[in-house]
Amino acid sequence: MLIGLSLILAAAFVCARIARRLGQPAVMGEIIAGIALGPSLLGLFPGNVTDALFPADARPLLQALAQLGLVLFMFGVGYELDLFRIRGAGRQVIAISLSSVTLPFVLGSTLALLLYPWYDKSQLSTSGVLAPALFLGAAMAITAFPVLARIIAERGMQRTRIGALAVTCAAIEDVVAWCVLAVIVVIATAGGTGPLVRMLLESGAFLLVILYVVRPGLRWLIGAKRRWVASNYLIHAVLVSGLLLSAWATNEIGLHAVFGGFAFGAVVPRKEIDARAPEVAERIEQTSLFLLPVFFTVTGLSVNLGGLGGQGVIVVIAVILVACAGKFAGATVSARLSGATWPESATLGVLLNARGLTELVILNVGLELGVLDNRMFTAMVIMALVTTFMTGPLLRRLSPRQEDHPIPVPTASARHPGG
Repeated sequence: MLIGLSLILAAAFVCARIARRLGQPAVMGEIIAGIALGPSLLGLFPGNVTDALFPADARPLLQALAQLGLVLFMFGVGYELDLFRIRGAGRQVIAISLSSVTLPFVLGSTLALLLYPWYDKSQLSTSGVLAPALFLGAAMAITAFPVLARIIAERGMQRTRIGALAVTCAAIEDVVAWCVLAVIVVIATAGGTGPLVRMLLESGAFLLVILYVVRPGLRWLIGAKRRWVASNYLIHAVLVSGLLLSAWATNEIGLHAVFGGFAFGAVVPRKEIDARAPEVAERIEQTSLFLLPVFFTVTGLSVNLGGLGGQGVIVVIAVILVACAGKFAGATVSARLSGATWPESATLGVLLNARGLTELVILNVGLELGVLDNRMFTAMVIMALVTTFMTGPLLRRLSPRQEDHPIPVPTASARHPGG
């Protein structure tokens, strides 16, 4: 495990530097490194190099590290998601957000229905097509909010009209998509009406607790008048313990642990934390970024490009076309109808089409739930890479100059270096 971990970190560093030189976010290089260490590249060499570096007895340990990094990362995503942005969003933002979620969801679900006969039923945990179809729709509808914020910041668009509009729409889409995904997870894992009702009640109780008990409790604990909060390490310990407990709670409910990390990050009192210990969130973020390459490698071990076959190539092409058409058309047409110019609308469609790391998180949830087979999982991973890689070049073609007319929507911070 130690040898494999050292190789993972070295490969991630090298590929991240290469990605930056190519004008791509560093995280894309890390994802490529994780896939390359799996059967798609390293596994092609004689001697089962992948199995030698990552033997069966070491993979559970790597999986544990990957899950820890994932939960910490999802805390950062929730922490950076400003819920007040949604409260003040106008009709244009709501229209663009809903259309760019609804159309990909419908197209993705329809594609799953058409391709369901090609699914490997032995790898699915559900007997019907409902859960796979709903899940593929939700996976198509996601936009990678952190990587989008990074792309916008790197291009200096965070204070432009189109940049602020994009990050606001992406924030709303993330909330909607994660809520839909949570419902799908409940449907996929509940074995009947009774377990379904239980999971829904427990999920509702969890949300009430973190909103009306955890959030006020944290605000009271780290308030300015609390003398015992003299050290930032206390706040750090409280936040890490809280997010891990939240992740454990959602896992016990039957949801994935990522939901707990995300929900805890979204409800913690950011104002008080930034006032007392602004570097704590940064520490958690840096820890997650150190462990995320392990998550990419664990993901890459399930991606086998050589095993796609003829049908697999058709599936990949169909997935990419549906994903791009759904996001681009949904965002572009609604933006144009709501008053944006065609260049602005097209730029917005390109931005919201980026999937990035968030897509991989959702796909791993689907693979663990058994609503994706390995071939569809591989096709969706390729789609996430293609849609993110194409964002930068298309932006350079569509938006050579920046708009200078800000809209009255707060901009998002881009603290995540590419997530």
